[in-house]
Amino acid sequence: MRHNKKFNHLGRKKAHRDALLANMTISLIKHKRIFTTLAKAKALRMYAEPLINRAKEDSMANRRLVFSYLQDKYAVTELFREISQKIADRPGGYTRILKTGNRLGDNAQMCFIELVDYNENMLKEKAAKKTGRTRRSRRSADKAAEAPAAEAPAAEAPAAEAPAAE
Repeated sequence: MRHNKKFNHLGRKKAHRDALLANMTISLIKHKRIFTTLAKAKALRMYAEPLINRAKEDSMANRRLVFSYLQDKYAVTELFREISQKIADRPGGYTRILKTGNRLGDNAQMCFIELVDYNENMLKEKAAKKTGRTRRSRRSADKAAEAPAAEAPAAEAPAAEAPAAE
């Protein structure tokens, strides 16, 4: 029976598909973010997340199993040393897919796939949201509107004098 064996073949035979996904996983581990098509990113997520989950427990058996898939000792070392510490308390969902639009040549949907705990921009935004809570009132909005208007003529005056001085 063929129950529960549905996945994207990506237009490749099994050996080619396995090599593609292994290479993409190695690149994801080394660079923390890669740019690819949406179909490949979804297939990569299904391939990489169980391997990343194995890294939570650092045993020789888990290292050998991950190495049998990836065949890159530097990627395996980085996965078990650095990445495993960041994902230790996360129960799953180690990757994030961000759609970026369509490719010009063939209109394929493109995206970034990245490791969740390594996106510095989103981590900074999250920290900024937690630290500062402000309320806006009508008075502060009115003052904010008046302040740039008062500064604008002062900024224009030196610009007009500068050409006259030359």
